[in-house]
Amino acid sequence: MNRIPAPWIRTRLRTAPAAAAALALLVALTACLAGAFPRAVDRYEDAGLRHAVERARPLNTSMTVYAQQPDALLSQQQREDALRPAALDVRYGKVLAALRRPFVADRAQSTYGVRTANPQKAPDPFLPQPYGLPAQIELTAQEGLAAHATVKAGRLPRADGRVTATTPEVEAAVSAETAKSLHIKVGSVIHVPGSGRAPLAVRVTGIITPRDPDGAYWATHELLHTPNLIPVPNTDFFYWLGALLLAPDAAPALLGTAGDPQRYWQLAPDVPALRSHELDDLKSAVASMETGPDTRRLRAATDPSTNVTTYLDDVLDSYGALRGRVRPLVAVAAFGTGTVAAVVLLMAAGLAADRRAAELTLLRARGASLRGLAARLFAETTVVTVPAWAVGLTLALLAVPTDRAAYAATAATAVALVACAALPVRAMAVHRRVRVHAARADVSTVRPSRRRTVAELTLVVVALGAVESLRRTGTSGGQLSSLAPVLIATAAALLLIRLYPLPLRALARPAARMRGTVTHLSLARAGRTSASAVLPLLALLTALTTAAFGGSVLAGVHAARDHAAYLAVGADARVETPTPLPADLPDRVRRVPGVRALSAVSLSYESKPGDGEQTVPVAGVNPQDYAELAARTGLGPFGAGELAKRPATEPQPALASPAVAARYGTRSFPVRLEDGSTITVRVAAVVDRTPAVIGADFLVVNRAILDTRAARPSALLLTGSGIQASTLRKAAGSSAQIQLRSEERAEYGDSPLQSGAERVYAAAVAAGAGYAVLALLLSLLRAAPERRALLARLRTMGLTRAQGRRLLILESLPQAALAAAGGALTGWATIRLLSPGVDLTTIALATHETAGGQAVLRTDALSLVLPAAAILLVTVGVAGAQAWWTGRQGAVAELRAGDAR
Repeated sequence: MNRIPAPWIRTRLRTAPAAAAALALLVALTACLAGAFPRAVDRYEDAGLRHAVERARPLNTSMTVYAQQPDALLSQQQREDALRPAALDVRYGKVLAALRRPFVADRAQSTYGVRTANPQKAPDPFLPQPYGLPAQIELTAQEGLAAHATVKAGRLPRADGRVTATTPEVEAAVSAETAKSLHIKVGSVIHVPGSGRAPLAVRVTGIITPRDPDGAYWATHELLHTPNLIPVPNTDFFYWLGALLLAPDAAPALLGTAGDPQRYWQLAPDVPALRSHELDDLKSAVASMETGPDTRRLRAATDPSTNVTTYLDDVLDSYGALRGRVRPLVAVAAFGTGTVAAVVLLMAAGLAADRRAAELTLLRARGASLRGLAARLFAETTVVTVPAWAVGLTLALLAVPTDRAAYAATAATAVALVACAALPVRAMAVHRRVRVHAARADVSTVRPSRRRTVAELTLVVVALGAVESLRRTGTSGGQLSSLAPVLIATAAALLLIRLYPLPLRALARPAARMRGTVTHLSLARAGRTSASAVLPLLALLTALTTAAFGGSVLAGVHAARDHAAYLAVGADARVETPTPLPADLPDRVRRVPGVRALSAVSLSYESKPGDGEQTVPVAGVNPQDYAELAARTGLGPFGAGELAKRPATEPQPALASPAVAARYGTRSFPVRLEDGSTITVRVAAVVDRTPAVIGADFLVVNRAILDTRAARPSALLLTGSGIQASTLRKAAGSSAQIQLRSEERAEYGDSPLQSGAERVYAAAVAAGAGYAVLALLLSLLRAAPERRALLARLRTMGLTRAQGRRLLILESLPQAALAAAGGALTGWATIRLLSPGVDLTTIALATHETAGGQAVLRTDALSLVLPAAAILLVTVGVAGAQAWWTGRQGAVAELRAGDAR
């Protein structure tokens, strides 16, 4: 290949600086988005993993390495020395060195020490003894007490002299909660039974409060700061269990008790160091430390009896399952947006190739080789693309800071390669044969080849396979399932481009008989659209399908959270008290800003229908208010007349849950309420849910049939928007329990994995829509020179400006209408086809246990209609603007340009 002279490239770039700048801007923007996407995914996945570990609490995430008390074959001094801080610290360093990345210990929250594995009964009379059972005490000598506690009274314990197994008395501290519950004061002496010796006296020298009670130092073993009431098995008795915190140097004294002292090294994970992409390695490291090769290393570093216990692997498995169900949903948006962006890059290359078609044809006619021509074009494009790629990648790295840059660089580089190769490949395909005049290439004359037909049929088969795979296996079926919406859109675009000329030809015949030529001419020209229109149509359909699918995903998520929140609260807000509400409370609550409607309910949770063996909650309601509430929330809607009061001699109607209705049928049966009164009811209607009762079993009756005492409301179900929790609590009083649907709903999306996936999904859909508009503009820009020349020639024949504007709009509308209608139809079909295999429960509700059922993909009208309408508006606007601008420029320049061509 001949060396490409730089002056030629520089000259060609100078002739079209606007086109070069536009390409650079497009590449920079696309490379920035491509590089930012994997980093944004890494960012919210990392945040999700840290949130999962933090939410699981240190009790489940810390790793405890523990060893039995020193071997009895050792001398007493050796056994005592093994419990001293110096020996434990040496082994602590070896334990840290034995840890395998990516598990990293948080040294500020990790610690070590000695504790009694078997709590001992303390017979001291000042300790509380419920049911006559003495309190039990655990002795713990944990390193770092001074750094993690604040002395509330007294001082921290010390070990005076050299403590041994026979030391008669040691000092200890207790937490403020332990001191309060076990009646311990500074100076109290607690006697712990000894083993082969007199009881060990433990003098309390200080009462402390943890500086960070939720930190791993304290929360891994919560008994250190919070005593517990422990039930005696198979009885209704309880006893107190608390912990005494000894000085680390006093640990050898535990050998003189029957508590079976154990050495332990408590390792808290460094949460900020956790990375989602290292999840598999982290799970492997944890498993290896529990029961694997690293266990042998830990035993060699500490003691042959060493074991490791942690529940961190369960937390990681739970997070991994959640991430695995969220990723395919985000991949759908990524594939859709990536496809549209690639099509736009190809369209930009096609526009450049068309602009230089005459130049490239002349070069080929004068002997330029195809390889040399492609090399020159590649060099031209590279000069523009590489700096734009660097700028875009740098912006992505700066805008979304994360640890990994390889995936971002790979994605941005792929954009640069497509941008560099698109123009040379297009030129090689078009100009592989030397010719002077290009043949007409529109959808009316170009017939698809057999190869194209086979390729299109293959694509349709692959799309059908992807749809079937997703319907059968869900979004866990691999990348093919995530590609299903894109494949459906591609197949639809190929089908529509084949069918596109048929209706236009049918309309052109009657239009030819109409008075005037504008309509007939516009339809005739629309029917001769370039055969390369498949690219913009593919971009538009893919963007519309992705937008429809994304809108439906977000709509399904929001609907699932709304429904789950309604199930948990029963209304927009709920005020409930264990006793009847004050008489003036409904009026006070009704005046709270945001409250539009109120339904008062009297609740009897321990009512006993029929034989009285089982209890069923009974809600007394005002039928009219309650029917409106049920219809508004969608929780068991019914007609108000179904609860109309009957004569006293007849059984009263009631709404029942399916289980209650199946139990009592349609016969009348008595119901004994909590206040002792009895009503006789008959099931008039069956509903699955009801707003007043949070549960599956219930009866709902007219409050007018209850006696005065039972009819007093104990709950208020409120409807409204913008209700402030603080204002409502102030109006309801401190004794009332307040629930807001908005607060309940917010808890369902509190995981960064959920909220991050939603934001990335929405951003991907928005980017796809932007690229779709850009594809539409490129398509219109591609036809702009020909349209300008056409208008100029027709103006010389008497075409008015209004007729020229109508001509361009009518010519552009068929393809835009095809894309809009086809996109909306394809989006609707995609949702209907894929909804059985798409479960949104994970991204909507995560690990929350609700009775709301499965969150399903549902059609969102706005995501179908708005993008399609936007395409039509942009097309009409651009065509009208082009006609107006051409009319202002005059016809002389275009006619001369046309003659030159």
